[in-house]
Amino acid sequence: MAQYESAHTQFMRQYMAEHPEQVEEQKKGRALWWDKPQDLQTTEANAESTVAQKSYYYQTEV
Repeated sequence: MAQYESAHTQFMRQYMAEHPEQVEEQKKGRALWWDKPQDLQTTEANAESTVAQKSYYYQTEV
């Protein structure tokens, strides 16, 4: 039984095969938005500075 592959996936596979230069552009785009160096101290400080949320957000009385 063949696995389903969407028309979009088929198009992207064909496009990337025909335009191999786009692989480098794809890597640049990913690096721009996602592949960032992580700072452990900043991550820990952000985790420690969170404030606990009430169980019912709109409750005004204690």
